[in-house]
Amino acid sequence: MSRRISITVEPERGERATLHAVAGADMLSKVLAGHGFPLNTRCGQRGLCHGCEVVLQQGSLMLGSSQVAAPATVRACRARLHGPVTITIPARSRIEHKPQVGETFEIAVPCAHDPLFTASGTRDTAFAVDIGTTTVVVLLVDLTSGEVLSRAGGFNEQIRFGDNVLTRIDAARTPEAIAAMQDAVVRETIAPLLIRACERAGRDPSRIAGGTIAGNTTMLHLLAGEDPTSLGIAPFTARFLTGRTLAAADIRLATGGLAPDTPVQLLPSIAGYIGADITAGVYATGMVFDPKPSLLVDIGTNGEIVLQHGGALTACATAAGPAFEGCGLRCGTRARDGAVSDLAITPDPFEIRMHNIGGIPPERATGICGSAYIDFLASARGGGLLGHTGRFDAGAWARLPETHRLSDDGERAVSLAGPGSPCISEVDVAVLLQAKAAIGAGIETLLETAGIRAEHVSRVYLAGGFGMHLNVKNAIAIGLLPGFNPEQVRVVGNTSLAGALLALIDRTTLAEMEALREQVRVIELNLAEGFEDRYVEHLMLP
Repeated sequence: MSRRISITVEPERGERATLHAVAGADMLSKVLAGHGFPLNTRCGQRGLCHGCEVVLQQGSLMLGSSQVAAPATVRACRARLHGPVTITIPARSRIEHKPQVGETFEIAVPCAHDPLFTASGTRDTAFAVDIGTTTVVVLLVDLTSGEVLSRAGGFNEQIRFGDNVLTRIDAARTPEAIAAMQDAVVRETIAPLLIRACERAGRDPSRIAGGTIAGNTTMLHLLAGEDPTSLGIAPFTARFLTGRTLAAADIRLATGGLAPDTPVQLLPSIAGYIGADITAGVYATGMVFDPKPSLLVDIGTNGEIVLQHGGALTACATAAGPAFEGCGLRCGTRARDGAVSDLAITPDPFEIRMHNIGGIPPERATGICGSAYIDFLASARGGGLLGHTGRFDAGAWARLPETHRLSDDGERAVSLAGPGSPCISEVDVAVLLQAKAAIGAGIETLLETAGIRAEHVSRVYLAGGFGMHLNVKNAIAIGLLPGFNPEQVRVVGNTSLAGALLALIDRTTLAEMEALREQVRVIELNLAEGFEDRYVEHLMLP
């Protein structure tokens, strides 16, 4: 007979709770998620990150065949129950339900009011969606006026299958897994957001005539229920790249009164790792019409870069990894309340200035997000705390106050607000340098291919949610945007969402995006001459 045991949960925020579960049946992370405590299982519950760590206060847990007794910090995706326990869930380990979502954008091209879907009878409303690997945004639009009525955003519930496209491709090994991932993004993410947007606008879902969706190639495959595994191995072939029209019923989106025959238009992608989100961005920024060279840089889990030179478009994708979203870093977190978003450190005289999202006091910071890591690299290098290799300078390190110096098995780290506060280690710096090297080397490779230098580029369009919070001067200082100056950079926000909205309100946009897609020359960086040398050079801090 199965033995039921108790779990006492003490969240850092919220009330204490007592749960009950069957001993040894499931991993602790799954047990907690089933009782309303979903954790940040961003690596697909493979034990590769620290996102789901909990603090064992009393009792013991099984990690494989080993028993770990309190007090201990454990990864919940590796632990099983075998007796009563008391645990604390750090705020940084919880999946937040109020994410910082990139809803801000601008449209820099003129457009007509000639909607893709015709208003008829009571069906006078439509929606535009950006499916990001991390977050999803829905806009609700009046077809008669073209006005945006409301918006809603939240996490992409596929996060539990992994925090990046590679982990999700790896998870999509069976038809059942693909169906589960389709459900996660459609029924658990888009459908509730669409209903929320309708409620905010005071319109019933039955009034929706259609919708447009942009996203990277993998996200669109999983949305459509297509097997994405061919995208995970060379030559990274997609099952479809052109725009595709589906019915709401085809993807199980017919919910809350939305008619089953409601058309859903997927925007066209460029290549396996240069998706419809980039097609949308190239069009919405107007860079395709720029008279002088221009560059689109979308910094995310994959760094997509597009160069326009003489009317020709060249693109590449570089595997920056999820470091800029906080994954794989000791105290990394996504942008949310309590996360350090801005940071500056001066070693001599010692001073740390930082800002936390939501106005949370520095001593209560729950983690560090990507923009603050960029700030740290720039200010620590500028002040002499970091050497060009990313290691702490011995003399500068020794002069730091003892309360801000940590050393664990030879790994040195700087504590931001004293003992117990988030810290940044030399290992974190190495991971960040790998991410910035991938972006910097990718940019330089595209420029070299066109025979131009950074100073020849009239405009750098910095797209994506990460770019909205980035200190551009610091990004340039560390070589993330190598050779540019702040005056060249224009932060343009969620250009994927902007393109989805354009395709919705002006039907000619879709055909132009299809034509644009076919014009782009894609550079495979692993085959590009000199890329590896540039990458190695960019592992250093200027």
